[in-house]
Amino acid sequence: MAGMGDTDTGTQTIELVTVNVGVPSPLGTVRDEAVWSGIRKAPVPPGETLWLSEISLSGDGQADLSVHGGPEKAVYAYPSEHLVPWAEELEQADLGPAPFGENLSTAGVLEDQVRIGDVWSWGSALLQVCQPRWPCFKLVMYRDQADIQARMRHNGRTGWYLRVLQVGEVPAAGPIELAAADPAGITVRDAHLAKADVHLEDPVLVRRVAEHDALAAGWRASLLDRLERRS
Repeated sequence: MAGMGDTDTGTQTIELVTVNVGVPSPLGTVRDEAVWSGIRKAPVPPGETLWLSEISLSGDGQADLSVHGGPEKAVYAYPSEHLVPWAEELEQADLGPAPFGENLSTAGVLEDQVRIGDVWSWGSALLQVCQPRWPCFKLVMYRDQADIQARMRHNGRTGWYLRVLQVGEVPAAGPIELAAADPAGITVRDAHLAKADVHLEDPVLVRRVAEHDALAAGWRASLLDRLERRS
């Protein structure tokens, strides 16, 4: 596949480089307490078919469902195009499998092209883009890089989460097709910039993002609260 572009039938296709899953395992300790996470994932053989439920792919799981996983973080997609600049920045030639804990390593689409509310068709399942990633301390532990949270928040190479609109069987080899482009045109990058705009330098963008019906509830609440406190 050639990534995301027009095919003979006009359908837009997202290339799947790998599909990755993993169950919670210990990352290390904080204040003498073990920290568990499902961020450590391994590629699924391309010939396999997985079941996608409302909260996760079969074989995948999260340790702390209060902040990870759930219906609005059912699947995490990350552009493979980001791996080369990350490898250069981190001075690591081999970042390893699923280096950011991604379920889907994609090719052909980036944060400034994917829209909040876009619907993806994968096998018999339907998914909807609903929020960028806002990394937590577990990424620091996983990558053993103290400033990686700040780096990702600064550079906007966040990837995005998808909710599941229709459960079903999904082939690890893909393809994924863009079933419906969201008409509002608010990109994942727009949502990231709105979240990062703590001083409301662009309140119009923050409100546009916050009022999008497809935005994850947690993101909407935090942005609306920021706007209300400013008014």
